[in-house]
Amino acid sequence: MSQALIEQLSSFKVIPVIQINAVEQAVPLAKTLVDNGLPVAEVTFRTEAAAEAIQQMREAYPEMCIGAGTVLTAEQVDRAKAAGAEFVVAPGLNPDTVRYCQAQSIPVIPGVNNPSQIEQALALGLTFLKFFPAEASGGVAMVKALLAPYVDISLMPTGGISKTNVRDYLALDRVACCGGTWMVAPTLIENGQWDEVGRLVREAVDWTQG
Repeated sequence: MSQALIEQLSSFKVIPVIQINAVEQAVPLAKTLVDNGLPVAEVTFRTEAAAEAIQQMREAYPEMCIGAGTVLTAEQVDRAKAAGAEFVVAPGLNPDTVRYCQAQSIPVIPGVNNPSQIEQALALGLTFLKFFPAEASGGVAMVKALLAPYVDISLMPTGGISKTNVRDYLALDRVACCGGTWMVAPTLIENGQWDEVGRLVREAVDWTQG
């Protein structure tokens, strides 16, 4: 994981975690993110549209920072990289997937929520990790507890993050950024409510970067 990419993700503070069910939604959503000051997206591989959505977003907005989320297999890593993803995110820590990403020279951010997983990640040479599922795993208190003994790591909490608690996480030293869905809720995307998405994105930017 390059320091430049970590710094880029950290500068956004909030990473929109996006589920796209129809490819046609990809470019309008990318436009909404870019126009409202948050040119970054983690597009989850929970739907068949994910790879093509990443490709269309990348072609339409090459300046965007775009990653693939919920990446579980080597095949998904290949599809994500071919589509133009700059990094991949996984819900858990699968050493095989991590090593495959490293062999393919694509940055990987695996999910952890306990000390043993953090030590596995460190053994694999990783120090930038996703804390998932954040709220269900103990929230801010758990993040504090995990960061204390592991001084080399930084975390991206994801899962249950909302506008009511995001600043509590971001206030912690070595919480680089948070993954969130509230400004890009699937129902808003499905219904093409781009004005509302834009409003929520601007609000998130003001709330976390102001």
